Amino acid sequence: MLLALLFPLVAKTSQIHPVKEFRGAWIATVDNIDWPSRKGMRTEEARAELKNIIDKAAAAHLNALLFQVRPMGDAFYKSPYEPWSEFLTGTQGQAPDEDWDPLSFAIQEAHRNGMQLHAWFNPFRAWHSAAKSAAAYNHVSVRHPELVRQYGKQKWLDPGDPRSRDYAMRVILDVVKRYDIDGVHIDDYFYPYPLRGQAFPDTSTYRKFGHGLGLDSWRHKNVDTFVHRLYVDVHRAKPWLMVGISPFGIYRPGVPDGIKSSIDQYADLYSDPKKWLQEGWCDYMTPQIYWGTESTAQNFNRILAWWAQQDVLNRPIWPGIAAYKMVEAPHWEPSEITAEINACRQTEGVTGEIFFSAKYISKDTKGFAESLTEAAYADRALIPDMPWLKPHP
Repeated sequence: MLLALLFPLVAKTSQIHPVKEFRGAWIATVDNIDWPSRKGMRTEEARAELKNIIDKAAAAHLNALLFQVRPMGDAFYKSPYEPWSEFLTGTQGQAPDEDWDPLSFAIQEAHRNGMQLHAWFNPFRAWHSAAKSAAAYNHVSVRHPELVRQYGKQKWLDPGDPRSRDYAMRVILDVVKRYDIDGVHIDDYFYPYPLRGQAFPDTSTYRKFGHGLGLDSWRHKNVDTFVHRLYVDVHRAKPWLMVGISPFGIYRPGVPDGIKSSIDQYADLYSDPKKWLQEGWCDYMTPQIYWGTESTAQNFNRILAWWAQQDVLNRPIWPGIAAYKMVEAPHWEPSEITAEINACRQTEGVTGEIFFSAKYISKDTKGFAESLTEAAYADRALIPDMPWLKPHP
């Protein structure tokens, strides 16, 4: 009775083992979060490590991986536009010691295991504070410094300059056309997370391209334009590919009632994922709901239910789940993640989940992988259907 009062309109009959359910994990390459475990690893060792991550995910009955191929204007694949990543070889622009392509390898191994592989891009981040090497000659900050803005310790392609959006789309479409990926994925970095007392330095861009709009409205338009174009252009190239977005988990402070957040993604990041979902500018939405089912101020179940209620086009909601908190929050146990999976299965429109991140499965942190195969993921599952997409030829 209490659940019905808390989550009206979205409850559904729980399925212990759904036949179709998206079960994913992010493989984060920025700052060597997941893979490779350190910079400059020899190719033979790096390849074995990546294979182990993919094999362990398959053994845990996952059916998709989201591989970060462009963390900061660099590449984990053979790019004609951007340099090899420092997080792979130790020096930006330096090729691996063997002739190999990590993205091609990840696709091959994922498909061999019956899993999807989505290419995960950061469209506007051009430099991460964890980077130590100098920018390569073909990095965007060197080739097109007029498009890049320093903000704190990081650099960003200015979303307000149409040339920045063109550049990011050219990079993404190159991968779409040349690689047998199953989806394109972007996360929560549009305009950067705000730094206290520092404004994003786009005054000159606004003066040139603002065309009479207020600053906030103009920034929103820039991000909306990119997200819509991403959806249209990816499907123009390959109509069967999925396009997914993983925004910050709370839409705005106080939404739904009582939910608190120090970040207002709508006002701070100029991100409007509710609009994108309701306009059909994505094939799946993955709000990063990195809070627990017992939390009051940021309650997983209430936030998830709110997202499901916004889903007027029946595009699947696959929330991001914080597997990393099993290390960062000592009280966080696999049982919490099981509770979140169960909440997903009890919420209409929610047909899967994605874990951040893959290493907690490959390392079986706190017995997490084992807990999945023993209970929540005891049976394998198929990827949910997307009837609005054209079938793969």
